[in-house]
This record gives sequence, structure tokens and C-alpha cells, in this order.
Amino acid sequence: MILDPTGEADFGDPDLYATTARHAMWASLAAADRVAWTGPGSSPSGFWSVFSHEACGKVLAPQAPFTSEYGMMIGFDAEHADRAGGRMLVVTDGDRHSRLRRTIGPFLSRAKAAALHSSIEAETRALLALERDEPVVDVAAEIGPGIPAAAVCEILGVPPEDRDYLIGLTNHAFAGSDASFDEMTPSEAHSEILLYFSDLIEERRSAPGEDLISALLQDPGLSPDEVLMNCDNVLIGGNETTRHAVIGAFHAAADNPDFLPALVADAELIGTAVEEVIRWTSPAMHVLRVATEDVTIAGQTIEKGAAVAAWLPAAGRDRRVFEDPDRFDFARRPNRHLGFGVGTHHCLGAALARVELAILLRVLAETVTEVAVAEEPQWLRSNLVQGYRQLRVGLKWKE
Repeated sequence: MILDPTGEADFGDPDLYATTARHAMWASLAAADRVAWTGPGSSPSGFWSVFSHEACGKVLAPQAPFTSEYGMMIGFDAEHADRAGGRMLVVTDGDRHSRLRRTIGPFLSRAKAAALHSSIEAETRALLALERDEPVVDVAAEIGPGIPAAAVCEILGVPPEDRDYLIGLTNHAFAGSDASFDEMTPSEAHSEILLYFSDLIEERRSAPGEDLISALLQDPGLSPDEVLMNCDNVLIGGNETTRHAVIGAFHAAADNPDFLPALVADAELIGTAVEEVIRWTSPAMHVLRVATEDVTIAGQTIEKGAAVAAWLPAAGRDRRVFEDPDRFDFARRPNRHLGFGVGTHHCLGAALARVELAILLRVLAETVTEVAVAEEPQWLRSNLVQGYRQLRVGLKWKE
């Protein structure tokens, strides 16, 4: 464990999150309403961390005195700002953010998710069918990436033959601290993604379609760089977190043998189960904000200009909000998780992710009677994505 100069744990250290010991750590921090300072190290100027459901909600609330425009992950702050700030959806606020949501939102809406339902289901069934004769399946490699990639690439107008290439780049862009993805750095992966979309954008200039890239190009208020950045934003946001929720659904089914039979018996449980998958997996590990004025959170004064990381999985297992939070409870109600964030920056792709997970659970319940973990899951070494390097399972198929 890396310590910051004050002797505290450096909560930006990805090694803290490479085992399930992270859950006990988060539970202790949330229960104590800790607001912890990490000095310069993983972040150049240091940052605060909040863990409880209440504290995370206060930092992310719509009217809270915080901004995302300096960056949304550890490493950025008021003195070390993200160059995309004010131009890319996830790191904009105010009128600019509203304008980008109006352009991008319809392509990630409930209506769009419903329109994609048939293609998402076809992709899900096809991916599962490919594994029917395999004694053991690595869900993290063979199934998890394909479902969200199929949807987001269709939205962006990416040809099907390029999906695997972009999935690989996404892996490196958001899991670059993990040894499995050391072929290129996150910045190199983002550069490759931007180069790919530069070419695709030029194609859409001369031959517009019904895809999101064409819609972005039709907005006269967006510069070429802003079109490019927001393609990257949608690709990464649509792929990286949902895939780990998909993988986690298999893990939950393996840990809870009554899960799939319950869905067969009562299909109305699927919606509730989707919310529990999101809470229990909580793939988006933290989101960063910078204080726009002095503010007090859980008794701690945070000065204007200081960065604050809200740890969403910790909030999702806060025992004061969730009974027996480490247990996967597919009938959990209420379920006030923060897996999609909250407020203005509530995940724009939440409706699409929910549809993808609902389809997966229904198809899985229809085709599989049992999921069994064949080897201990291997976790990503990352402070940004709570996810799986590997999840090898055996699937018992219905005749």
C-alpha cells in the first residue's frame, strides 16, 4: 500500500482495489463518515475522498458548489485541468453541458434503447450460443465486452468489423494501470481512439447518416475537436462500465443459485435485479469534482479549488442505507444506489445500460440453469473502474 506524505493511505493507489479487501476498507470509511486527505502522489496536488452515501450525494448534488470542468478522475484538479474541460460532455457544466446533452441525449435515451432492443438481444443470444460447447468460459473476455460494444458502436455508426479493435483500445484507455493492459498507456489508447474517429468523422462529413457522429457534425456550435472528444466520451462511457456490470451479473448468478430460477418464475423481478446488479458491481469507482467555494462535508472544510473524489462503490455498500450490503439481493427494494451518479451528471447512458442488462438477465434465465465459478475472479488493478480481468465460469445449459 502506498502512503501519502501525511502517512494516510493514498486512495489513488490502484493496488488498494485489486482484491475484495477493498469492500471492508470502504465499509469502514463509509461508516465513519470519513473525509480523507491524500497528499500529492497519485494526484499532483492531492485530493479529498468521501465514502458515505450521504457525503457522495452531497458532492454530486445538482446545486452543490463543485464543478466537473477541471476533470472527472484522480490526477486532475484546479491547477492541473483536463484539456477537454468545457468541451466534452462529462467535463462540462452549465449551458454548455445542457447543449451537449440535447445533442447526444436522444441517441442514449429510453426510446433509442427500445429501438435497439432487437439488435441487443440478437447480439446477446449470439455471444452465449458461441460458448455452448465450452466447458469453461471467461466471461470477461468472451461475453462482457460484446454486448455494450454492439450497442454503442451502432449508435456511433462504427462498422461491426471495427468493434473488437475499439474494445481493445477501451481496455487500455480505462484499465491502463493493470498489467493485462500494458501494451500501451491510457493516453496512447485515447490517442488511437481519436485517430480512428478522425477518419470516421471525415467519412460522415461527405456521407452523413442517422448516427450520433452525423448529429454532432450538424451542430454549428461544436468545433471539430469537440466532435472528436465527444465521440471518445460516448465510446468509453458506453463500453467500459457496462461491460463489468454484465460480467458481474454472471458472478452474481454463480454466488446465488436461486437467482436465475427466480427470474424464470417471475419475470417482473428483472427490473429490480438490474438495479441490484448495478449497485453490487458499481463499476464506476470514483468521480472527481473540484470545489468552487469553501464547503463543509461531513464536518470537514474543503477549500475552494480542492479536488474531491466520491467513491461510488463505498456509497453503494453503506450499511446505513443498504441492509446486508455485501449480499446480492435480486429483490432489494428500495435501492437508492449511486451507480449512475446523481444530479446533472447522472449517467446519460443509464437507460441503455439498463436495457442491456435486462436483456442479458432474461436471455440468461431462458437458456442457462446454473452458473458456477471455475476459478477465483481476477480483478482489475485500477482506481477508476471496479471490474474484472478474468471471470471463468461453467455454464449449465437448458436442453
